[in-house]
Amino acid sequence: MNYNYTLKYRSFDSLLEDVKTDLRSISTEGNIEPAQLIKVAMRVNYDLGLRIYKTKEKMLCVEDGRVRLPDDFYVMNYALVCGEYEYSVQLPQGTNIQEVVPEYRPWIDQLNCTDEINMGELTCLQKCGNNYGIIQVINTEHRFFKTLMPVRFKNSEYIDCDCPNLRTHGLDEAYIKDGFIWTSFKDANLYINYQGSLEDDNGNLLVPDHPFLNEYYEYALKKRILENAVMDGANVVPQLQLVMQEYRGARNNALSVVNTPNFSEMQKLWAANRKAMYSKYYDMFKSYFRPIDYRINNAV
Repeated sequence: MNYNYTLKYRSFDSLLEDVKTDLRSISTEGNIEPAQLIKVAMRVNYDLGLRIYKTKEKMLCVEDGRVRLPDDFYVMNYALVCGEYEYSVQLPQGTNIQEVVPEYRPWIDQLNCTDEINMGELTCLQKCGNNYGIIQVINTEHRFFKTLMPVRFKNSEYIDCDCPNLRTHGLDEAYIKDGFIWTSFKDANLYINYQGSLEDDNGNLLVPDHPFLNEYYEYALKKRILENAVMDGANVVPQLQLVMQEYRGARNNALSVVNTPNFSEMQKLWAANRKAMYSKYYDMFKSYFRPIDYRINNAV
């Protein structure tokens, strides 16, 4: 499955403020409880699927054949076992020493890397020359892992259906259980690319920030707020009927935007269709298109 790497996000509090602005009368009465609406936003996230989730990278240190998964882990995209690496250390200069994340640019120039790296990420897979490598930053130390090996996952739970680790053949095996990755090897560095839960660094819920998706989230919250008001005896049935009508249209628009295939998916579909048509209409006749001398010499 292909994911949206350019989607922006905002906090749940920002979404709730927009909803309160539209429902001013109910908001001023203090009948909107954020704790009752978080589960609604989480359900909408689940309804839109994995395409809206964040793609994250992390380097895990396997010890004694196991390592704990990140707290925001949701679905595994792929994993690689990292072997030997090169490193460089940036020494502090001057008298004012601060704890800052060093820049990647000098290390990339040294390795002749072609791809850009987003500032602030501590681990990333990059193409350097004709090969791929993993760059990791630990305080002032840069590490470049140039030996990468695939690991085969024995179970498909918490693994994307398109994950290549389910079909790869190798000596290294792993499986996910009880929030840990259990491996056949004892100690190693394991790079994972996964879909992370929609949470910020502080554990606060995030929602996508997109014009078509925002309406779905807002009408879902309004629908639950008005339903709670009806249960409390308030006369908001006409407002609820109007919101229900707009809610259905907003949900259909959001699902159509999220499920629209991108260019790479359409290219894969075109290649699969071309291969199928080749096998159906041409493969059975390809022996007749060989040179005449070949057919005569190989005739029975």
